[in-house]
Amino acid sequence: MLSKMTAILGQMRVFPERMMRNLESTHGLVYSGQLLQDLVEKGMSRDEAYKAVQENAMAAWDSDTSFRGRVSKDERITKYLDSKALAHTFDLQRQLRYVDAIFDRVFGAHPAGEKSAAGSAGKR
Repeated sequence: MLSKMTAILGQMRVFPERMMRNLESTHGLVYSGQLLQDLVEKGMSRDEAYKAVQENAMAAWDSDTSFRGRVSKDERITKYLDSKALAHTFDLQRQLRYVDAIFDRVFGAHPAGEKSAAGSAGKR
């Protein structure tokens, strides 16, 4: 099984630009879980946070609009997270910060100076 997986991964083609387009096509909805966690960590009850996040996520999905834009105008959310905290919530690098360490642990260390495509995603 390990050799089969190694062969699959060895032949895998990765398209970082396509990956970014796919992430961007969600209009920020991929950060809904992080937003929920950040709100709870800042003191909002989990039920209240879930309701606020869910309502904004569904509205953004239904209207094909920015999830981040919606939550930044929602007083239930901005009561707990200011613009700097929201920027941190919606930071792709925050989500990917351990990718290279995980890959190194699984596949062995990268050659000096080389980074994975995932670890450099979103850096513009």
